[in-house]
Amino acid sequence: MRMEENKPLAPLTTFGIGGPGRWYVEAESEEDIREAVGWAGDSGVSVFALGGGSNLLVSDAGFDGLVIRVALKGIEMQEAAPGLGERMYSVAAGEDWNALVERTVEDRCAGLECLAGIPGTVGGTPVQNVGAYGQEVGSVIERVRVFDSQERTFREFSAEECGFSYRRSRFNSADRGRLIVTRVDYRLKQDGEPTLRYPDLQRIFAERAREGKQPTVLEVAAAVRKIRHTKGMLLVDGDADCRSAGSFFKNPIVSKETFDEVANVRAEEPPHFAAGPGQVKIPAAWLIENAGFRKGDRLGSAGISSRHTLALINGGNSTAAEVLELAEKIRGAVRRMFGIELEMEPVMVGF
Repeated sequence: MRMEENKPLAPLTTFGIGGPGRWYVEAESEEDIREAVGWAGDSGVSVFALGGGSNLLVSDAGFDGLVIRVALKGIEMQEAAPGLGERMYSVAAGEDWNALVERTVEDRCAGLECLAGIPGTVGGTPVQNVGAYGQEVGSVIERVRVFDSQERTFREFSAEECGFSYRRSRFNSADRGRLIVTRVDYRLKQDGEPTLRYPDLQRIFAERAREGKQPTVLEVAAAVRKIRHTKGMLLVDGDADCRSAGSFFKNPIVSKETFDEVANVRAEEPPHFAAGPGQVKIPAAWLIENAGFRKGDRLGSAGISSRHTLALINGGNSTAAEVLELAEKIRGAVRRMFGIELEMEPVMVGF
């Protein structure tokens, strides 16, 4: 295991922001993770596990501890159970997420097609219970293998034990910072029907639906990437709107009573989605825009994407402090106007 000191972290993130990691190792095996965590524990050093760097903001001071970049590779696919038409993909945490989705849709397996184009690695998907366009990864996860940094042993959790909910799991709540994901097993449906719950996807395939024809999972994944590109949510070299952490705020889930109050403030019914008994999900982008912010707004070098108000971007040489100042300005305006507290989605490192 080769350890580096004062490793620049900004280039390892999609935001391109942040100071160095005091110590840094790339873990290419589970034994590397065990050894690195053991060294940190014996040295009294904090640990942060880094994947694709797509959903985090590193402080300007960096991280005064050990950064373990999880680089485990390998994909195994097998029939999940005879006669069920399901396939199990056992995937190492360091594999590229979008590449995995591409492989599964090319294999004509349903379950991940709406999650195409999301940057990052496999290990991050159960942590945030990654979701988009009507799908959540927790719905197809069979089990997650982790290294428990407190017990210094490997453990496996079923999907039920992971505690998945909207953008949450045990990995970013009760066990935050304790468990390092090393492998995720996904159970997918061979030749299954694609998920077409999201309005944008329904519009794209409306003509097909009128003809009684179903798009393939490959076609749905391609459509999702196209939508993400139009919103600046697809990593494209040279695209200024891509220097972000994706959606910076979670879509708030509120009571029906709170939703009615929001509607009264604007004298119009906001776009919304059912989120369980008596619960409604309101798009954070709608709240932000109706609190007075627009695409392309700037605060210093930091700004709002020119294509989507949910994404805060690095305008070229932004600092983490500028991004957080803009985020707090947005949160304060939404709070004052609607009485709703927007929750930031990226992981905050070194603050």
